[in-house]
Amino acid sequence: MPKFECFTLPDVGEGLTEADIVNWYVAVGDVVAVNQPIVEIETAKSLVELPSPWSGVVSELVAQVGATVPVGQPIIVIDTDPSGEAPAGGDAPGGEASVGGAPAGDAPVGEAPAAAPAAAEQAAEEQSTEQQTEAVLVGYGASTATPRRRTRRAAVASQAPAGAGQAPTGPAQASAQPGQAPVRSVQASAQPGQAPVRSVQAPAAARPAAAAASLAGAGERGGVPVLAKPPVRKLAKDLGIDLTTVEPTGPGGIVTREDVLARAKAGEPQSLATYPGDDQPWLADGVVSSDGRRTHVPVRSVRKRTAQAMVESAFTAPHVTVFHTVDVTRSMELLEQLKADRAFADVRVTPLLLTAKALVLAVRRHPQVNASWDDEAQEIIYKHYVNLGLAAATPRGLVVPNIKDAHRLTLHELAVEIAKLTATAREGRTTPRDMSDGTITITNVGVFGIDSGTPILNPGESAILALGAIRQQPWVHDGEIKPRWVTQLALSFDHRLVDGELGARVLADVARVLEYPEMGLVWG
Repeated sequence: MPKFECFTLPDVGEGLTEADIVNWYVAVGDVVAVNQPIVEIETAKSLVELPSPWSGVVSELVAQVGATVPVGQPIIVIDTDPSGEAPAGGDAPGGEASVGGAPAGDAPVGEAPAAAPAAAEQAAEEQSTEQQTEAVLVGYGASTATPRRRTRRAAVASQAPAGAGQAPTGPAQASAQPGQAPVRSVQASAQPGQAPVRSVQAPAAARPAAAAASLAGAGERGGVPVLAKPPVRKLAKDLGIDLTTVEPTGPGGIVTREDVLARAKAGEPQSLATYPGDDQPWLADGVVSSDGRRTHVPVRSVRKRTAQAMVESAFTAPHVTVFHTVDVTRSMELLEQLKADRAFADVRVTPLLLTAKALVLAVRRHPQVNASWDDEAQEIIYKHYVNLGLAAATPRGLVVPNIKDAHRLTLHELAVEIAKLTATAREGRTTPRDMSDGTITITNVGVFGIDSGTPILNPGESAILALGAIRQQPWVHDGEIKPRWVTQLALSFDHRLVDGELGARVLADVARVLEYPEMGLVWG
């Protein structure tokens, strides 16, 4: 027999409690194998693909795309024994139910089947709805045919005895009094165990009023009822559109289907800002307000995690920022030499690369800056390794992956790792491991033309260095005013761990390596 296994959302990263369903790679009825990727989720840190722990057939997708699912919540059901047969006498999924050994549809005369396929029930209901709707559409007049509701099937197992509590066998009529509801003619079936069949028809005099009422939409516009046909009203309800906000273009001021669709399209998420290389605009998940002046975007995943981390860092660690303006002309000349060197032909050589190397050398000279504060244990944890973080702006928000053991890498190896982390972050494929256990971070605000700033610490770290824009400007060099390449550095640090003297020494050493790159050979 079928064996259903429920796959719950695992904890794909340390401390994560929920994730968003981004994309399903399978659908109901698909055959899956063990370790086959079945879903892509977005955590507060990265995009992750989850493999199937079983082989079988997909029975149900519990979580839909866009849903936020807590860890441990079911997301998919897989039938691991799809070839198994149901036990004798059992109801197979989608099969016909039997009553007393007789299949549905072959019930004895006067008895209704205990259960009918869901499709037949829905078709009968839709047919009844269409018949009733056609009688009140404007321009078509009242229908001469008497609409009949579908037969209500009673349970066979509890048949009432003949003559006990039965409905009358003849038609029962009531006279309509002024102000009362329309008269209905009710004819009941005399067959035992079967619900009465009712024929309902409103008097002809009441139909024009019903037709007019059917055109009235929800609410009024300027004191005048909104006019719309029933299918249009249903469409507006399904799309969540308020008819009073729709501009009618139909004859006599009637709201048409096209009007509702145009209003729905106007309320769709709008791409108000995009950036080069973005896969999706930053407003792609937003909902535009009815007047089109605001867009509401749910806070989730990376943006949510970033906000929590920044608030925690800003209001927990006392921040201090020191600044230094540096002549980096010699570093720029070194970059040109490295670009022409065949040993660096396969990597990108940038000012960020030299700054990263300078920071690693400064940490080596002042290892006490490479620490974290444990508030719960009331301890300072000094780390004897440098996991260098690089703040990267992505369409999903700010992420800070780090280069593991950056203190052991050569300049060329450091360039390779920077390129890898940057490309992975832009693609949204940064893993939780890449963003864990960072020790110190660099943020390159200079690529946006910004001179400097006061960066906020990455949680769990003691310092962050901001690299400003590098510009050619007048500078006093060797007693003369000359055009030189100049930039500004800013170092923010946790004053619980790093005092002013230590912070100033670290920043001064970074500046000295950038001003005189040969110092890297001395301190390296």
